[in-house]
Amino acid sequence: MSRSVRKVVLAYSGGLDTSVILRWLIETTGCEVVAWCADLGQGEELEPLREKALASGASEFLLADLREAFVRDFVFPALRVGAIYEGEYLLGTSLARPCIIEGMMAAVKATGADAIAHGSTGKGNDQVRFELGALHFDPGVQIIAPWREWDLRSRTDCIDYARRHGIPVTATVEKPYSMDRNLFHCSYEGGILEDPWAEPPCDMFQLSRAPEEAPDVPRYVEIGFEAGNPVSVDGERLGPVALLERLNAIAGEHGVGRVDVVEDRFVGMKSRGVYETPGGTLLHKAHRAVESLTMDREVMRIRDALVPEYAALVYRGFWFSPEREMLQAMVDQTQQKVSGTARLKLYKGSVAVVGRRSEASLYREDFVTFEKDTVYDQADATGFIRLNALRLRLRSMRDGSGS
Repeated sequence: MSRSVRKVVLAYSGGLDTSVILRWLIETTGCEVVAWCADLGQGEELEPLREKALASGASEFLLADLREAFVRDFVFPALRVGAIYEGEYLLGTSLARPCIIEGMMAAVKATGADAIAHGSTGKGNDQVRFELGALHFDPGVQIIAPWREWDLRSRTDCIDYARRHGIPVTATVEKPYSMDRNLFHCSYEGGILEDPWAEPPCDMFQLSRAPEEAPDVPRYVEIGFEAGNPVSVDGERLGPVALLERLNAIAGEHGVGRVDVVEDRFVGMKSRGVYETPGGTLLHKAHRAVESLTMDREVMRIRDALVPEYAALVYRGFWFSPEREMLQAMVDQTQQKVSGTARLKLYKGSVAVVGRRSEASLYREDFVTFEKDTVYDQADATGFIRLNALRLRLRSMRDGSGS
């Protein structure tokens, strides 16, 4: 810590790391600690954390309900882009962090704090995401990252520290993997998952059934979109939170949304992550299906080329950067006509598009039909092919391989 701290807002989850950090901050700095918790739909009762935080020495406990903002302002914009990191990861944690830091920095301002603290390790991506966001909102805020400062070197050390100080935690040495859950996904890292050859334990998953235990009858679901945003499930209009909750339940019941990936962290190392994104998997599939009808070919080609760049920016913590905002504005312009409905078929972990429709469709059956038509002269294709082949013929003639 570069200077003395009077009051710090701690991103508090009540888990192992932040429970230990709360006590460590008080003992190390003697400062006032406000335990701040974001409700992103973790699927657990968060209000009991108040008693735990205050009993551990926090001067105040603040709980912010950010569920609506998370889905509307972070999940849906990334969905409109089609953002997927390294081909598989739907960015559930990466999208939650800027939402959290936005709410947290509002709490810093409201409480008059001069510092923030977080439980991200010095090896991971979250430290970057939190701190880039914090410095965006307040360039002068002091940031305390205990994992980069204290002498505890592992989660096992943290468990021992918690036991010595009488801090109740649920993590154990035998089951030390880290979980992060929100409305969009649940992630699992560390511990027994650090061996990339080891299959994840069956009892680990929180949001989905094992495909083998899913219903034997397929489930069809229809998802409606307006200007790139999902607005309905099976014909019923729903707000962002209710819509995602509905799709999570449907997809989870059918074992959809599990991925097991080895990804590249921003700091330079590879890590293994296991993710459940049931509703999000359906949304990405359905969104792409509606785009296939409504988006111009060349617009989609250029947009798709930018998806890896956008996803990398989000993954690396640059949500509040001008380059991410530029890409967002450009892609959002392409979404104005992405309205329609996709029908999906879910069966034992798989999801397939089996129908799509839109009043803004560019698909014309009278043009594409193999039956007799009056709108397309097939002889026109001869000139089209010869013009497209011209540069290939010229190169061949130059190189002496053709005439």
